Amino acid sequence: MPAVSKGDGMRGLAVFISDIRNCKSKEAEIKRINKELANIRSKFKGDKALDGYSKKKYVCKLLFIFLLGHDIDFGHMEAVNLLSSNKYTEKQIGYLFISVLVNSNSELIRLINNAIKNDLSSRNPTFMCLALHCIANVGSREMAEAFAGEIPRILVAGDTMDSVKQSAALCLLRLYRTSPDLVLMGEWTSRVVHLLNDQHMGVVTAAISLITCLSQKNPEEFKTCVSLAVSRLSRIVSSASTDLQDYTYYFVPAPWLSCKLLRLLQCYPPPEDGAVKGRLVECLETILNKAQEPPKSKKVQHSNAKNAILFEAIALIIHYDSEPNLLVRACNQLGQFLQHRETNLRYLALESMCTLASSEFSHEAVKTHIETVINALKTERDVSVRQRAADLLYAMCDRSNAKQIVAEMLSYLETADYSIREEMVLKVAILAEKYAVDYSWYVDTILNLIRIAGDYVSEEVWYRVIQIVINRDDVQGYAAKTVFEALQAPACHENMVKVGGYILGEFGNLIAGDPRSSPLVQFNLLHSKFHLCSVPTRALLLSAYIKFINLFPETKPTIQEVLRCDSQIRNSDVELQQRAVEYLKLSSIASTDVLATVLEEMPPFPERESSILAKLKKKKGPGAVSGNELEEGKREGGELNGAGERPGDSSAIGASNASTPSPSADLLGLRSAAPISAAPPSAGSLLVDVFSEAGPAAPAAGVNDDGFLRDLEPPTESSDSLLAEGPGDSDSAPPSVVSEDPTPPLPESDELLNKFVCKNNGVLFENQLLQIGVKSEYRQNLGRMYLFYGNKTSVQFVSFTTTVSCPGELQSHILYHCAAAAKLNVQLKPVDPLVEGGAQVQQVINIECLTVFSDAPLLNIKFRYGGALQNLTLKLPVAINKFFQPTEMSSHDFFQRWKQLSQPQQEAQKIFKANHAMDTEVLKAKLLGLGTALLEKVDPNPDNFVCAGVIQTKAQQVGCLLRLEPNAQAQMYRLTLRSSKDTVAKRLCELLAEQF
Repeated sequence: MPAVSKGDGMRGLAVFISDIRNCKSKEAEIKRINKELANIRSKFKGDKALDGYSKKKYVCKLLFIFLLGHDIDFGHMEAVNLLSSNKYTEKQIGYLFISVLVNSNSELIRLINNAIKNDLSSRNPTFMCLALHCIANVGSREMAEAFAGEIPRILVAGDTMDSVKQSAALCLLRLYRTSPDLVLMGEWTSRVVHLLNDQHMGVVTAAISLITCLSQKNPEEFKTCVSLAVSRLSRIVSSASTDLQDYTYYFVPAPWLSCKLLRLLQCYPPPEDGAVKGRLVECLETILNKAQEPPKSKKVQHSNAKNAILFEAIALIIHYDSEPNLLVRACNQLGQFLQHRETNLRYLALESMCTLASSEFSHEAVKTHIETVINALKTERDVSVRQRAADLLYAMCDRSNAKQIVAEMLSYLETADYSIREEMVLKVAILAEKYAVDYSWYVDTILNLIRIAGDYVSEEVWYRVIQIVINRDDVQGYAAKTVFEALQAPACHENMVKVGGYILGEFGNLIAGDPRSSPLVQFNLLHSKFHLCSVPTRALLLSAYIKFINLFPETKPTIQEVLRCDSQIRNSDVELQQRAVEYLKLSSIASTDVLATVLEEMPPFPERESSILAKLKKKKGPGAVSGNELEEGKREGGELNGAGERPGDSSAIGASNASTPSPSADLLGLRSAAPISAAPPSAGSLLVDVFSEAGPAAPAAGVNDDGFLRDLEPPTESSDSLLAEGPGDSDSAPPSVVSEDPTPPLPESDELLNKFVCKNNGVLFENQLLQIGVKSEYRQNLGRMYLFYGNKTSVQFVSFTTTVSCPGELQSHILYHCAAAAKLNVQLKPVDPLVEGGAQVQQVINIECLTVFSDAPLLNIKFRYGGALQNLTLKLPVAINKFFQPTEMSSHDFFQRWKQLSQPQQEAQKIFKANHAMDTEVLKAKLLGLGTALLEKVDPNPDNFVCAGVIQTKAQQVGCLLRLEPNAQAQMYRLTLRSSKDTVAKRLCELLAEQF
């Protein structure tokens, strides 16, 4: 860069900056800036042409004003004119102004691009560097289109100066990050890779950043860089600090370049060439040896540079995971850092050892440091270091040390920081389950966990202990005894009450022989906690009480008295009131045999992935669970694990099929949001967050928490008569399901319906008055839909009624009779006819699919707003794919079945243009949302997607196979569906073509 002579100093700029700094107030500063802006504007608009120096000075002032936070709306053309100057300082200021103030959509981009082209072709290295810096700083797509082909040529040209090569490499890196589709290396690949052999270390440092980024996206294209990177690393590692004098930092040769080389090698597996691999192992051993040498300087910069290389080398060793000697040496080196006085080093050592613990070669070496890690967990001042210590304990745990580690983590939990308690609880629960050989120890651990950190014990944890107790006969008596003793504590956490209510309700008879835990003692102990609990827990306890009546008939009068009291049967909460009334009636009229059948013991839960493991994995922290651990957890915990499903109330009795269970139940393992309150929310938060993953909780009017769909049955004749409005029943009839034609559906109904083909939750309709939200779940041929009607105004809706009708093929086949031609059974629950301003009401719709159908039912909504009748009709988001059951198939089975469905009427095919970006993950999500199983590695073409599923109806099962073939180049899809029923293939093809 040429030196700036003394005459280039801009006195006017210096005076202006001085004036700004001397301003006593903001007003004075603004006044001075406005005065200067007026002066600059008059100079630019004056008749007298400004020389280069004046333009430069005024453009500099504008730039300074902009950096002070003021808007600049002129001067851009003058800055562009400076680019054509042959003076370095003038051109520099022009490029600086453009880099800071010109956006990618500016009309001046074409002029700027022309000036940049002139400088790039000038062969003046200083001007070329300025132009390259400007391209990188702006980094717009227009610049990438203009220069993406030119910059690689400059980078690899033999006559390009080293400083220009550095700038070109970094400029190309910036363009590749912003517009990767425009930067096509092609013929330049091998020449760019060979820049690793360049004599100039600065060029190599810049080029390796570019090559690393390119290798991450196209590893095969750049795999030749491995041998060159190893060779270069070897030369640096084996050199003395005096050999690379210009690039030696505090006695460490080229530390930044060494780190980048090691990071590049982490993009590839270990080299296949024996000589290259041997040389690389030698380099890594040398780095580990140098770490043991006495420091050559006491300066912190020396140790930082040395340790940076060491940690990158260890990361590479861990990445390869193939050299037992290196892994053990790395572990020992990190072990020395665990007691280092530098907090950052301790943190990094713990973090790296977490990864080392997962290697079969170094796991035992990591375990030797268990006492040091436990001490760090107890004594570290920095919470982040303590969290890494907890992560490492979790990672190094196995059957030999599980009890020690779990005990230490439980001990630490009592004083742990609030920010990490929830994660600690999950880890303790997982370790206790995964490595339990003694089930009584597992039960003790979880109950102790609830006692110590009850507020941080999520539902998944206490669900899990119940699942395991139910699935293990040999631990049920011990669990009942232990939880009974735990409930006797004066201060008992609500989660403990939940576990106690569930286990005693199921297995209290196993400890009833002891006078100290007789049936009445158990009941009184549980009921003493009743008034302190929340509504969901009280509901669970009521279910435990009715179980007690079955287990211990002598408790029947006492429990009936409790159920009969006003605080229960007239409870303001409809869930508790309904349970109390139904349980009281059930206990009064049912015979002993009926009670024993309805209230029988919960069956074992089917084995599935642990929901606790899944929850911890979602956290994605440094100590989160890997996919391998999930599989291992399923294998090792197989004997102990129950299901990953949520256990229901101990009732599980389906006391009334007409009741409305909680919409948050998880029979399908979906862990949906908590039930949505039917009470009016505040006007400010109407329905917006109803559809989030964790919606606001409130009870729905129902019984079985475990049975979202369990009590869903086809409407009976009695319900037909209830819903068939008689001549004198108009005042009391609930919303009807009718077959008459309502008003025509809104024009956008089909578009709204298409939004729900691949999802079950969302906003179905919204205008200035009303918002309608949907939450639904389906299992086999049954479905339940929750509709949420939100009043967006401050005025109440009156005479609010809803009806469902069916056009065409569904006409007259809903609810009134189950004729052979009926397609769907639909049953509506009543909806409140008065909707207050800013409130929402909820309506439940039960759906049964009798046979395949094409048209969606119509929902008609009528209400009066300000005296005016509002009448609108929508299509309910119920399509045939909602009743899919995913089916896993091998490649052989899939194509064998595909050939069997070869009749022309069994296939529907459509070729269409992509409506959305062709993103692989989005496509997978939509196909899974369809309800089918996405079959991996089945189609010979890895770009294609194949799916399989069976549509469950009451009358028949319809198998479906799907094949989606994307063509990214043409932005087209070919969608093929084959089905044993022709109408199904055709309908699904129509629905899916709108989704991609």
